Amino acid sequence: MALSRGFSKTNGRNKRCTPVSTLAVVGSGGHTMEMIRLLSGLTEKYYPRHYVVASSDKFSDTKIEEFEQRRSLCAGGDKAYKVYHIPRSREVGQSYLSSIFTTIYSCFCCFPLVRRIHPDLILCNGPGICVPIAFVGLILKYLFLMDVTIVYVESVCRVKTLSLSAQLLYPFIDHLLVQWPQLKERYSGADFLGQLI
Repeated sequence: MALSRGFSKTNGRNKRCTPVSTLAVVGSGGHTMEMIRLLSGLTEKYYPRHYVVASSDKFSDTKIEEFEQRRSLCAGGDKAYKVYHIPRSREVGQSYLSSIFTTIYSCFCCFPLVRRIHPDLILCNGPGICVPIAFVGLILKYLFLMDVTIVYVESVCRVKTLSLSAQLLYPFIDHLLVQWPQLKERYSGADFLGQLI
């Protein structure tokens, strides 16, 4: 799949056969389905899989469980996975000013979680909940406490401009993958691998 090929080109760890501990940040609604499609394109070496979901998001819990059950049946065995819950950095309709404080609170909640999981790969695809996870991963990486690759796959719905989450993370993360060529033209540091979802 294109996503795995993109990781192979950009992440030296993937050239080996060792497992790649993967932390996937799962948003609600359409973000959930996009993330599951992305994960479906990854090979079996991307395990154990760790999912981070907003504490109020029951829909994503159900979809993750269904996906893992299908994957286990197809693979003929069960690879380890866990689901973790954190507070949302911003609720729907919440003002941007107050979301600064809730995002900071969410970052504090994420710090021990990311440190404990110690992922090789953090995979995000758009929901606001990915911002604190990615920033904590960046802090631990810059402090040389963790060797992690942070990949943000922009939603297929974003054709001309990046989402707010992508704009916040774009200057700092390892790879921004976009699904439309016009985004690649506008953001030169982005990678375009075609439509991944």
